[in-house]
Formats: sequence, C-alpha cells, structure tokens
Amino acid sequence: MCGIVGTWSQRAVSKAELGAIADRMGRAIAYRGPDDAGVWVDEENGLALGHRRLSIIDLSPMGHQPMVSAHGRYVITFNGEVYNFAELRKELEARGCQFRGHSDTEVMLAAFEEWGVEAAVRRFVGMFAFALWDRSQRVLHLVRDRLGIKPLYFGWAGNTLLFASELKAFHEHPEFEGEIDRDVVALFLRYGYVPAPYAIYRRVYKLAPGCLLSIPSTILDHPSELSALPEGSGAEIRPMRYWSAKQVAEKGCGDPFRGSEEEAADRLEELLNEAISLRMIADVPLGAFLSGGIDSSTIVALMQAQSSRPVKTFTIGYQEAGYDESRHAAAVARHLGTDHTALEVTPEMALEIIPRLPVLADEPFADVSMIPTFLLCELTRRSVTVSLSGDGGDELFGGYHRYFYVQRIAQIPPLARRFMAKTLSSVPPHRWQALFQTLRPVLSERMQFRLTADKPFRIAEMLGGATEEAILLGQVSHWNGHCSVVLDAKDPCTAVADRSRWASVPGLREQMMHLDLVTFLPDSVLTKTDRASMATSLEARVPMLDHRVVEFAWRLPSTYKIQADQIKCVLRRILYRYVPHALVDRPKMGFSVPVEPWLRGPLREWASELLDETRLKQEGIFDPKPITRMWQQHLSGAGNWRFQLWPVLTFQAWKEAWS
Repeated sequence: MCGIVGTWSQRAVSKAELGAIADRMGRAIAYRGPDDAGVWVDEENGLALGHRRLSIIDLSPMGHQPMVSAHGRYVITFNGEVYNFAELRKELEARGCQFRGHSDTEVMLAAFEEWGVEAAVRRFVGMFAFALWDRSQRVLHLVRDRLGIKPLYFGWAGNTLLFASELKAFHEHPEFEGEIDRDVVALFLRYGYVPAPYAIYRRVYKLAPGCLLSIPSTILDHPSELSALPEGSGAEIRPMRYWSAKQVAEKGCGDPFRGSEEEAADRLEELLNEAISLRMIADVPLGAFLSGGIDSSTIVALMQAQSSRPVKTFTIGYQEAGYDESRHAAAVARHLGTDHTALEVTPEMALEIIPRLPVLADEPFADVSMIPTFLLCELTRRSVTVSLSGDGGDELFGGYHRYFYVQRIAQIPPLARRFMAKTLSSVPPHRWQALFQTLRPVLSERMQFRLTADKPFRIAEMLGGATEEAILLGQVSHWNGHCSVVLDAKDPCTAVADRSRWASVPGLREQMMHLDLVTFLPDSVLTKTDRASMATSLEARVPMLDHRVVEFAWRLPSTYKIQADQIKCVLRRILYRYVPHALVDRPKMGFSVPVEPWLRGPLREWASELLDETRLKQEGIFDPKPITRMWQQHLSGAGNWRFQLWPVLTFQAWKEAWS
C-alpha cells in the first residue's frame, strides 16, 4: 500500500523544479508509504511522478517506484496490490518475459507491454489506483480498481494537471488555489460524504471506480475538454468503464444462480476462500479486524481454517453497552482460537481524535465511525502491517436495516404515505424527545440510542416522497432542502437522484443495494477504511470485494440474502459451519460512537465555536438560521439533531483546517 502523486504541465519547468514539486506532494502523504520514496521526471514533457512506499511484497530495492518497464515504454506509480500477480507472472514468463525482482508492480508493467493497458487491467485481481505514463504515445493513463477500494484524485492548478491519492498533496503545488465548490458542499450536506466524481474543490475530481482515463498531452492546452463523468458529458476525453457495477447487477439478476441455498453457500465459500488466500500473501505480519458480526467473523473463520497458526485478530469496545461489541468478538475469537487483542475506548481517547478528523479525512466527511475505525487501525498496526476487513458484506448480502423498511414504505399507497408524513412532522421535536424519554426504562440500551427526536422527521421525509427517487433521497439525506441551507448552491446530479443511472433490477431492494455499491460503499465506507488505515501505515484488504465474489453475489436470488427479518442468510450458512449460531445470531449493532450526548458535554465548546451564528454569517456559506435553531434545541434537550449537525460541524472543522 502506498501513496502516489504527479504533476504535468506544458509550461517550461526544469527537471529540478518538477522533482521538487513531486517530492513535496509526496511528503504530504508520507504516512501512506513510510518505507521508501521516489520521484521520476520527464523534463521534455513537463511530467513528474512521485511515490511513497509501504513495503508489503518484495521488500527489496527491486520494488522501488516509480518503476520503468523492461523495454522503457511505460513508467508507473502504483498504489495497491494485484493479488494474482504470481499467476500472471508465470504466463508472462512462458511468453518470454524476464523479471529482475518479485513485485506485482514489475508484473503489471510486463502485462501492459504484452497485452496493452486496458486488456491487462481487466486481468488484474486486486485493489489499485495508479498513473501510467506511456512515453511513446505521450499519454497518461489514470486507473482505479473496480469497486473503488483505493482513491485517486485528479484536477487542475491553472493549466497544470495534478493527481494524487489524497487532496492534501494538491496543496503542495504552488499554483493550486483550492476554491471550495458550493454545489459540492450541498451534496456533502445531503449525503455526509462527497460522492464521486465530485471533489470539494472546483476543477478537481475523483476518478470513478472501475474506470480508466487516458489523457493525451494535447489536453494541457485545452483543460475544458477533459471530463470526469464516465457517461453523459459528451466529452471526447473522459473516463472509460472497464468494469461496470451496473452491468454486473443487471447481468447477475438476469442469470440467477439455479442451485439450492446450500449449494449457493458452497460456491460462495469457495470464492471467499480463494479471495482470502490471495489476500493472505504478504512478506510482513498479517491479521484481521474482528467485530464479532457476520462479515468479519466469516472472514476470520475462513482465514483461521487456512492458517497453521492462530490468526491475529483485533477489536475495540466501549464503556457504553449500547455501542459495545467487544464481548461478542472475544467469544468468536475464543471459539476459533485466534490470537485476539481488544482495546476499550474511553471517551477521552475518542475525543482526542476529533480535532484530527479534517486532516485524516482530507475532504469533509461526516461518518462518525471514522473515529473508532482509526483507533482500531492504530491498535492493529502495533502488531501487524496488513489486516483483512469484512467491508462489503452489507452491500452485497443485504445487511442494512433500510433494505427492509424502504421497500415496505414504497408499497404504501401515496395518499396514505403523505398523510403519515404530515402526521409525523406535525409533532414538534421536544414532544418526540419527551415521549422517547418516557419509554427509555422499558427499552434496551441499543434502542435508547436509536430512538432520537430526528428519526420521525427522517421517516416523514421518506414517506412524503412522491417517487422512488424521492423516497431513496429522503432515506440517505442528512439535510432535506440542503441546497437552501448552502447559499448560492445548485444540486449536482448523482446516481441516487438520476434514475437513468439506476440498474434494471427486479425491485427497490435490489436497486438500493446497487446504488449503495456504486455510491455509499466507495465514497463513505471504503474512504473511511482507506484514510484510517493509511494514516497509521496499515494496509487493509477486503476479500468480499474481490470482483468475482461481487459478480457471484449479484447472481444470488434476493431470498438467499434476506428472509423475513433475517439478513445475510447465505453468509450465515457459511459461518455456521465454523461458529455456533448462538455466538453470531444477534441484532446488528453497527460501528459508531455516542456523539449525541458528547455534543451537550465535552464537545459543546468545540461545536459552539464552529456553529457560532455570527461566524456562519461572516463566512457566508451556510444559512445560519436553521443551523442555530437545531443547535439550540439539541443543547436544551428539546431535540436530538446530531444527524443534521454533524455534517455541518465536520465541514466547519475541515474548512478551518484547510482554508
């Protein structure tokens, strides 16, 4: 795992200056690769590639990057892992290719020379983001893995093209201005993250997952001819999808698996075993995250079955029982015989992370689970350099509660939905809060945390939706009417809001899973895991997002994933082969922190300063009135508006750190 950077300009820049710029950009993300650093410069073409290396495979100097291909045509700076490199190497050797070292990077370069860029990428199994310079054609190829596990930004500083694993590298370029895009702020307020291909700055973008963007040198004189949109822009120079989650969903639903549920579990277990086996290859210590839930427990169970020694597993817990899963993880670890390490997170430990979030996340990011994820990665890195994760199980196998209730909401007649929405929203927040306080003695601690005064209003937003698009937007939105809160902003189109980008799948539940796969998973879940792990120089690998597992998951009938009120049925079948039912059959808890009471307590001063009404007016980005009203209600206990306030707070903290 590594960090990559680059700069490309037509203006005359000396080799020394190009190298110095790339070096500064690389230093900004040095934690992504603390083991080695490199810069490669093509002075004639105004190009510099930079690399920061976290050594995982081939720890020798033969793995140094940027790396030049054997025949000199290609130069690469590469972040990630191509897990099937040994298989590809054997095939390439049979065709006459020779290798100096043992890295996957060298195999990739040989594959490009032998098969061409697109054909080679289609054969890679892994997680990757890389820049490949074709010296003979003077074309820069930017490529991102199929599911968006690894990040890649690109954009403009004047007429200079920049790219990097993280935005903080852009700030090291002398021409980069970093103008905030208000339209994207509106998107962030809705989703709690910045969805690809957008980025928080104007003229800066994320490369969409599964895309290859080939940029000729002529674009430097005509930057406006380069589009970040894979579809719909009409631009000649735009990303090309070499793998489409939409097509995978449609093809899978059109060709369903015909076997029994037990046969489906057998085949899925085979695929997961292969994916895990590939991801256990490393020249450094390896372990796994273990929450005790279905996804991580399945990964660890299959890892331990393949390992001759106890797998190192890691989890964190809380003093608040409603958030604590550590005892469940410990029970699973004991049964499987792993070498387990747990850490109880105190409020003080978590609160120390919050001021660091703007730098960790790099863009505004409102998922509070970034806090425990970072602490988990920090704990894990003390013992290992690589850790396997269960990310992706929810999106592929129906693990979110919303897959139940949104489909049921859509089945309610529109007139009845509107009546229910009006009824829910007519009750003021303090009345809901009083009702929930009355119910607290008879509710579980977890339900006490879930029943908050903003929930009826979020449900009302979904019920009030006239279309399926509106229902889904109401479900994902932190702020409804978010554009009116962000001054002078429009609402850029996203995959959720644009029905033409929906997949042709049987029902709303399948549609939600598809949209989560192309939006929430890469832009929130995987972004969180990447930033938290890389900040601690830890490589996180995600076996469930092997594209072959994803493709098979879409062939499974919905009833193999969700039955009555049970989720992830096919994964449970596999896990039950290794772990007793009683250890894993329990309600889904998620991975969060008790932000709501913290905002009234230890975070109050921090939040009050960021949400100060005078400050908001002076900065001129948000309309302060609704924000101030919610903050006052939250402080008084008349409402719980954490879901709405946290995105504003994280944006304000991010802006303070980077302005």
